[in-house]
Amino acid sequence: MIFGFEFRDWLLANDPALSRLRMGSRVTLSIMLSFLILFAISTLIVPLPTASYGLGIVLSIEGGVAVRDKGSTRQLITRLLGCIASVVVVGIAAALESHRILSDFIFLLVIFLASSGRVYGPRGFAIGMFAFTSYFMGSYFQPKIAELPLVVIGPVVSALVSHWVRAVLLPDNWRRDLLRSLESVRVRINQILFKLAAVAADGKVEEADRQELRQLEDRLKEVVLMAESFIPRPPGGVFDGASAPAAELAIRLFDAHLATESAIMVSFQSPPSFALVHAVIEDDRAVLSAEEKAVADIEGQLQSETARAVLWLGAARRQLMETIDAGRRTEFAEIASIAETSTPEAVDFSLKNPLMRSALQITLASAIAMTLGLALSRERWFWAVLASFLVFTNTNSRGDTAIKALQRSIGTLFGIAFGLVLATVLTGQTAIAVVVAVVCIFLAFYFLQISYATMTFFISIVLCLIYGMMGVLTFDLLKLRLEETVIGAVAGALVAFLVLPSRTRETLDTAIDKWFATLKKLLSAVSDKKSQPELIVIAQEVDACYRDITLAARPLGSSWSIVTRPGQIRQTLAIFLSVTYWSRILARNHTADAVDDDLKRRIAADIALLDVVAPRGSECFLVTRKQMKPTGRHLPLWRGGARLAVEMIGSTLDRLYPHETQDLPFAAGKAIAPLNQE
Repeated sequence: MIFGFEFRDWLLANDPALSRLRMGSRVTLSIMLSFLILFAISTLIVPLPTASYGLGIVLSIEGGVAVRDKGSTRQLITRLLGCIASVVVVGIAAALESHRILSDFIFLLVIFLASSGRVYGPRGFAIGMFAFTSYFMGSYFQPKIAELPLVVIGPVVSALVSHWVRAVLLPDNWRRDLLRSLESVRVRINQILFKLAAVAADGKVEEADRQELRQLEDRLKEVVLMAESFIPRPPGGVFDGASAPAAELAIRLFDAHLATESAIMVSFQSPPSFALVHAVIEDDRAVLSAEEKAVADIEGQLQSETARAVLWLGAARRQLMETIDAGRRTEFAEIASIAETSTPEAVDFSLKNPLMRSALQITLASAIAMTLGLALSRERWFWAVLASFLVFTNTNSRGDTAIKALQRSIGTLFGIAFGLVLATVLTGQTAIAVVVAVVCIFLAFYFLQISYATMTFFISIVLCLIYGMMGVLTFDLLKLRLEETVIGAVAGALVAFLVLPSRTRETLDTAIDKWFATLKKLLSAVSDKKSQPELIVIAQEVDACYRDITLAARPLGSSWSIVTRPGQIRQTLAIFLSVTYWSRILARNHTADAVDDDLKRRIAADIALLDVVAPRGSECFLVTRKQMKPTGRHLPLWRGGARLAVEMIGSTLDRLYPHETQDLPFAAGKAIAPLNQE
């Protein structure tokens, strides 16, 4: 039983809300059930062409991965529309089979339309993926016109099976997902507490400890953002009187996150006592009560602030656990009545829309991959087109595309090498090979959300096993697959860099602009005496914007990048993280009564500083800064409150351009008197 709880905690810590487990299970079950049903139809009723099986399997994957609508009814509509698109394009592919050149041009047209469909949101993306993969399979298997009625059975079966698996067998359930994500938050807070206990036992914080704690903090931030996304919000996103229970839950989650960040930050300068951390882990009320009384005796010392931060974390953790227990009992019935609304995005087919630029890039890359792939093989060139199409999926810049192209090539290379050995060993052992293939399919889509290279690795193994069971596995065939994949990946990367490029700097500028705007919105809301729930919602937006900055800046720190100063990148991200942290402190500690003329003046100074540095965008990532030395001043969160947060936001923003902002008349250190001098 103890092992079971430990395994569950480990699983939740590594897979918040079990979303990856559910994704892998859905896709695997959809493929298996679709194949078994098609096999039964072929055996008992009428023989089915190979294309029907191919479409059934591939569209089972798309049904589990590409369909992202909220609500089972909307998902079913999307699947049925995707099924119709599949039937249409397969019919076109079959009709044009004898006109190969025309068929190839039509394939490029399908690729452009499928990519352009993304401007319609999740439904457009899913239907586009259905259309692309269906034309791909139609051209690959080349069904005859007379076989189309039987070929259609594959898409229909896969659509219905995928929907049944997702809506009935493994349904979406925000209550369950919210509970699991809250449990994941608890698990990750516990991991941080265990690390703090180890630091406390040593009595000092080494650089390796700092790095590990920062990594644990990043992982906590990820799961907190996920948990926040499951809390129902009223129209407009701001909690009101009718949504008080949901607001309380959001504040408790906010507190747990903020208290953990604070405990980590203050522990860097003054490690906590082992007895205190152990008492928080065990929730020993007697020891915690004694520690609270002892804090008064060391007031003003570094140890006092660390003790207060850890005690705050203990209280926030206890409240979180109470929320989890209540959620298990009531299934969050008190917040279930809140009606969420989604605002449809405007449809824009101009080249100002990154999705339309991406559609042109994908089409051109596919054309290049098609040309070079055909020169290499008339039968297997589709692999090159597939690679060139997929490397653009879920990427925001040319750097992201290049990384994905590299991941696909590496994953294919190692997958083929491992799969060739595995398929050779399992020759003649079909049953074992099928089981291994099923396991690899599950692992591929289990890791899809965190590692594209790993997903490609396992899919390549599956293909090797299938070729082995079909008796067509040869080294030359696998070599050809690798070559076609590299052609497609390189074509995609080159087009991403040379044609209508979405530069990493441009993507980063957009993310930074949004972060600055949201921070300014928060400061203005504080000055306007907005309610705390409103401020917390905005602070959560600042946090989400910071995460977008880290994703946009990721290519700058990659090993292939021409940037050779990753230290500057980390320093700049640390500044954004610090301001984000203080914005959360500001939202949590704000009270309308505390907003006086002095605080408004401090806020005005911060906003003026924002107006100066915001237009510079991503230039801050190129600034050379001196290594920050540990400061003697600690974090008197309990005395300074919102006023301290406003000061720290301004002084931290000064570090973006330290040689230029320090002489400005409204710089944080000159416009206002530091709190420790008041």
